[in-house]
Amino acid sequence: MSQEFEQAVARLPRWILLLAAAGTVAAALVSGIATAGGFLLGSVAAYLNLRLIERAANRVSRLATDTRTPEDDRPGRGTGLWVFIQFTAIVFGAIVILSFSGFSRPAAFCGFLVCPAAAILEILYELVTLKQ
Repeated sequence: MSQEFEQAVARLPRWILLLAAAGTVAAALVSGIATAGGFLLGSVAAYLNLRLIERAANRVSRLATDTRTPEDDRPGRGTGLWVFIQFTAIVFGAIVILSFSGFSRPAAFCGFLVCPAAAILEILYELVTLKQ
């Protein structure tokens, strides 16, 4: 991968953290703790989802370029099934937490959207700092 691409991918978690913090504070001020908790939970799920997708993409690229690591040879890592199982566990965990905690489900969904919002912010950042 190019150096610029790696730097952009490295900035995404920082954008997510910034958006999660700002959104949680805004939700708490506007709608209360239940909404803020839901937004924060959705933001955490978005961050975990980004990490799962990043791991899967890195694994595919390593396999495509045949640069295997010892971690690639561990049992259960041969397919995308493990990533699917992890994502499913996160979704079910979030549903259980939302059901029993009283956090707002719409706010959690909005919190889950911080990942695409972070990608848009990164695109705008790249456009503003474009090197000619």
